[in-house]
Amino acid sequence: MIRRASLVLVGALMGATAMGVVYSATIPAVAANSSTYRELAIFGDVFERVRAQYVTPPQDDKLIENAINGMLSSLDPHSSYMNSADAEDMRTQTRGEFGGLGIEVTMEEDLVKVTSPIDDTPAARAGVLAGDLISKIDGQDVRGLKLEEAVEKMRGAVGTPIKLTILRKGAEKPIELTIVRDVIAVRAVKYRVEGDVGYLRVISFTEKTFDDLKKGIEKVKADVPADKLKGYVLDLRLNPGGLLDQAINVSDAFMERGEVVSTRGRNPDETRRFNATPGDLTDGKPVVVLVNGGSASASEIVAGALQDMKRATVLGTRSFGKGSVQTIIPLGDAGALRLTTALYYTPSGKSIQGTGITPDIKVEQPLPPELLGKVEAQGESDLRGHIKGQSENDEGSGSVAYVPPEAKDDIQLNYALDLLRGKKTDPAFPANPDQAELKK
Repeated sequence: MIRRASLVLVGALMGATAMGVVYSATIPAVAANSSTYRELAIFGDVFERVRAQYVTPPQDDKLIENAINGMLSSLDPHSSYMNSADAEDMRTQTRGEFGGLGIEVTMEEDLVKVTSPIDDTPAARAGVLAGDLISKIDGQDVRGLKLEEAVEKMRGAVGTPIKLTILRKGAEKPIELTIVRDVIAVRAVKYRVEGDVGYLRVISFTEKTFDDLKKGIEKVKADVPADKLKGYVLDLRLNPGGLLDQAINVSDAFMERGEVVSTRGRNPDETRRFNATPGDLTDGKPVVVLVNGGSASASEIVAGALQDMKRATVLGTRSFGKGSVQTIIPLGDAGALRLTTALYYTPSGKSIQGTGITPDIKVEQPLPPELLGKVEAQGESDLRGHIKGQSENDEGSGSVAYVPPEAKDDIQLNYALDLLRGKKTDPAFPANPDQAELKK
């Protein structure tokens, strides 16, 4: 049976950060000494001078928020302050559902382009089609808005209406639709059968990830007889991380025993270890894990656990290398504090902070000509002010984060499929859990 971890950790999106944060009750602060209070008095004096004498009247709340962020950003790239709106947005991402329309979108020629309506959602039922261009939202022109601003306008309270003006190829005039928002559940795992192989792509680690993964494995088993099923590809590429308990449960889904991950804080007594429980949902079938420079934090926990425990072969390029844990401390109506409080370690005792997961089989994914020079490798070790990992060296972490849109062009995926089908061989495949030798 898969154990549900009780510790809840949340990941930030990959732009500058990606990994876990634990919701925490208020912890008493250690009393500061007298010199610290003198420095705080200086801060108060500066604050009052700025309020009273700056050339234009500043906003007090913005001054304080920026001062807090300045203090936290001096620690590391992942500690930050979230105002109430930011904190709520983070909780929405963690839940994996929100009030909205049910469309996947991108930006094209300053308009919002629908790449795909999600099945059985308000947008799909209203007749929104892939390729539609949204030109107006509630009468406001989309041109001039950033994509995230347009998306924010389309989200809203469940049961509230929104009016979209759509430009559709072949339509003589713009189409106007009024759609009532509903709860939209974002799939955390996408799955399909690749002939005789189960393909499981974990997009992010939200509250729904393990349940989605379990459904995916059950669907693969239902579609492919056990004696025909060659194994599974677990695709963690471009996955920025998320909830630690979900990373533990996803790892546990493929393991019968052994440690998954440990977290170590400032004090030795803060070390916590998380172990797998009996019950491999994949019945011991071979597994290939795909990683690249877009695989961070919770993704690296899963890849590191399955690699160290010899349960899977890791294939691709070096992962992002974010091995720190952020505690989320609620501040009531004022928002929340995201503070780095620990590092996590793979079962062999290795910190991936600043180094990342090195694949067992390195397979590069070439960039198409139009992206050459536009997409560069980046990892945790490239971030200014990052915490230096215990094994960090000049090699650093990260690699190019790119996955082709078409499976036929996906060299890493096709290499994994060839391994599982016996068309390619490598000493690292298949992995053997009985050969796991861990040095603590």
